[in-house]
Amino acid sequence: MPQTLVVKIGTSSLTRPETGQLALSTIASLVETLTRLRRSLYRVILVSSGAVGVGCARLDLKERPRKMPVKQAVAAVGQGRLIRVYDDFFTSLQQPIAQVLLTRRDLMERSCYVNAYNTFEALLELGVIPIVNENDTLAVDELKFGDNDTLSARVASLLKADWLFLLTDVDRLYSADPRVVPDAQPINLVTSTDFDRLQVEAGSSSKWGTGGMLTKLTAARIATSAGVRTVITQGKQPENIEKILQGEHIGTQFEPQSAMVDKARKRWIVNGLEPKGKLHLDEGAVVAICQGGKSLLAAGITQVEGNFSSSDAVQLCNSKSKEIARGIVNYNSAEIEKIQGHHSEKIPLLLGYAGSETVVHRDNLVLRD
Repeated sequence: MPQTLVVKIGTSSLTRPETGQLALSTIASLVETLTRLRRSLYRVILVSSGAVGVGCARLDLKERPRKMPVKQAVAAVGQGRLIRVYDDFFTSLQQPIAQVLLTRRDLMERSCYVNAYNTFEALLELGVIPIVNENDTLAVDELKFGDNDTLSARVASLLKADWLFLLTDVDRLYSADPRVVPDAQPINLVTSTDFDRLQVEAGSSSKWGTGGMLTKLTAARIATSAGVRTVITQGKQPENIEKILQGEHIGTQFEPQSAMVDKARKRWIVNGLEPKGKLHLDEGAVVAICQGGKSLLAAGITQVEGNFSSSDAVQLCNSKSKEIARGIVNYNSAEIEKIQGHHSEKIPLLLGYAGSETVVHRDNLVLRD
């Protein structure tokens, strides 16, 4: 089975920081690298930033707009220019591409999620390299991924990719920003146990980008939890991707978690849905869910946090407020407040109607490491 690679490149790598103009030499190198990988039978998806930055340059704006309508208008200008440049470069190598614009809604609704998966699979089977970006022109805040690091991790999870490459303006992750702290220590490998103690102060200094090292850590957590090996490396040297695949130690690698989520529906619950609230559980419920593979019953709930509807995703937390699982609820927050701490047979009496015996059924529940 060919390996699937998701490659994300940021605005700071695609453009010249002093002008916002496209760095054509970097784009050419990226296109050549991805085309070689595709011809080596890798399945390749490119997640590309740059629409707003290119739009700013096209309109001779000196800084990114702050007002959302203006930003979305600038993105519309830049996206057309950006995809045209990609198409010109890839066409010169006879490599077909496709433009895919996504919002969070496309991955939040199950039918849209499945359709997005099927579309990507069809494109990859046809030998196409999909070029993905957030649909900045139409997305509103609550439906935005926020940054393309997160978007790329969601796409990698959706496709159960083997690798996620985050191409950025530094060569690897550091203990602090090496441009400010000269003795910052490089971090070559991050295991699944390192996330909780890893403190990263490095951030992007580019005025054209929206991401920083913290967003890349978040993306790496999302991707590795889905079993995707993640790499942070220098965006100006996209040819490093091939060297890394050949075993060279370049950049920072994040080991995929061994207890990866296998079923597509459960990957969607973890990485497609945004939690709308929290349910705090007693120790018995935690043990039943984590060790017994049981559903969540009302009796095990001690506290409800947030305002959510039935069929929303929520975090399930232990007595120390640590998330131990995530799932889709059968009741809204007001209903759960009425039935929490009570046995299932009392639900009809407490609510005035017969409902589900479970608050979260085990088929709609995913454990968190």
